[in-house]
Amino acid sequence: MAVFPRSAGGIPVIAFDAVGSTNEEALERARAGEHSSLWIVAERQSAGRGRRGRAWVSESGNLYASLLITDAAPPADIAGICFVAALALHDALLDAVHGVAPAQLKLKWPNDVLLDGKKLAGILVEGCSVAGAAAATVIGFGVNCRHHPDQVEYPATDLADAGFAAPASELLGALGDAMTRRLREWDRGASFATIRAAWLARANGIGSEIRVRLGDRTLAGTFEAIDPSGALVLARPDGARETVAAGDVFPLRTA
Repeated sequence: MAVFPRSAGGIPVIAFDAVGSTNEEALERARAGEHSSLWIVAERQSAGRGRRGRAWVSESGNLYASLLITDAAPPADIAGICFVAALALHDALLDAVHGVAPAQLKLKWPNDVLLDGKKLAGILVEGCSVAGAAAATVIGFGVNCRHHPDQVEYPATDLADAGFAAPASELLGALGDAMTRRLREWDRGASFATIRAAWLARANGIGSEIRVRLGDRTLAGTFEAIDPSGALVLARPDGARETVAAGDVFPLRTA
C-alpha cells in the first residue's frame, strides 16, 4: 500500500487500502456529522465513479482522492469549485511531476486534465445536505499515475506510460497544497473571475471546432470561451451562440 502523508495542505488525510468510492466515503462521513475538512484516499476503489455515473477504473498505483469541505461557498457560487479543483490539479502536476512542461498539460471543460491531448485525470464534484448544518461538498480526483483504460471514447494516458514518474503519495501532497492556495484565491466564489481567467489560460481547444454531447442531442461549433458562470460558450455555424452548462466535449472529427 502506498504511504500517504498524514495531512495535505494542512488538512488531515485518512487513507484506505480499498474502499468502494472515496467520494462516497467522504459523503457518508458528512452525513454522519463530520464538519471538518478531510482528505479521503485509497489504493484501490471497487466502485469508483466518474461524471454521469460512469464507472471509473481503479487499479492500484493511481491516485484516488476526495476532499470533503463543509460550507465551501454560497449555493449560487459553489459550481465554480470544479474550476478551482482543475487549476489546483494542474498546479500539482507541474509541482510533482519532474520534466513535464506546462504546454503538455491542458484543462478540458469542464473537469478533465489532458496530457499531450489525452485524458490523464478526471474530477467529480458532489454534495449533500446535512440536517442542521451547512451543505457538504466533496471533490474527487482520479489521476492515472501508472495505469489508464484502453477501451474508452476519449483517448487516455498515464504518467508512467508517458515517461514520467510521480507516486500517488507525492502527488497528493502537492495537490493538498495547491487546493489550499486555489481555494483561498477563489474566496468562496467572490473571486471566480480570477479563477476563470487562469482556467482559460490553460484551456484545451479554445477557438477550435468541437462537438458537445448533451443528454438528448449533440451540438457542433467553435469553442469560444467559458462565460462568467463557467458555462461553455459555443459559436454555432449559423452565427448563433449557445451556452452549455453541462455536457461532454470532443474534437469535431470530419469524415
